[in-house]
Amino acid sequence: MTAGVGLRPLANVYECRAEAQWRRVEFISDLHLSDATPATFEAWAHYLRTTQADAVFVLGDLFEVWIGDDARSPGSFAQRAADVLQEAASLRPISFMAGNRDFLVGASMLRECGVVALPDPTVLDAWGQRVLLSHGDELCLADTAYQQFRSEVRSDAWRLAFLARPLAERERIARTMRDASEAAKRARFGGKPVAEWADVDAAAAVSWMHAAGSRTLIHGHTHRPGSEVLAPGHTRHVLSDWDVDTPPQRAEALRLTRDGITRIDLLDS
Repeated sequence: MTAGVGLRPLANVYECRAEAQWRRVEFISDLHLSDATPATFEAWAHYLRTTQADAVFVLGDLFEVWIGDDARSPGSFAQRAADVLQEAASLRPISFMAGNRDFLVGASMLRECGVVALPDPTVLDAWGQRVLLSHGDELCLADTAYQQFRSEVRSDAWRLAFLARPLAERERIARTMRDASEAAKRARFGGKPVAEWADVDAAAAVSWMHAAGSRTLIHGHTHRPGSEVLAPGHTRHVLSDWDVDTPPQRAEALRLTRDGITRIDLLDS
């Protein structure tokens, strides 16, 4: 674990249980949807309408940015996205966990859409397996600048102050923050490939897994899909980001069944 950086201890981890009739559960994250990604938006909508999963868990960064539920004006991107979520939730259970880009998605909007709000982390109890679910950003302890920023913007005081601003002002602030985030990322990682960016701290992840009584962690955030043994008997599965608008195109889901975990290429059809 990175020296000098604290990790929130897990006391009581939120748990959800798979329904008795479920046969498959799927996980997605890091779609970063916006008006600028129409093909990715359509791929997401198509997936939610046609998947054979009994339930879908969205583990953060569904949206590139979310500046408040009141951005859902008629015909807006935010309203179109909410409409897709509501339609999807009428077909099967949809659960949503906030990421670092969309932590301002409101619980009331999710309820209106019929989507279940999940805290980060959450344990899914399915077929005798306890699977720990997280967006993953809180575990990237080496990225200390981001952790300090995260602590500030996740406070109730910051949220209330930001949401009290006029919508147009929030849009300007969000653009400025996003540009600053990208500039900071370039400065910290100096053009390095994604594989060399800050990753989840393995010791921190295992400590969470121990606290949750889980041997399996599923998370997103890092944009480097794959599976890895973090410690004997403790495995993590990293979700893929989505981008169907620019090459190389990618859109994956992770599927959990009684038989284990499978990675599904949604563009391979």
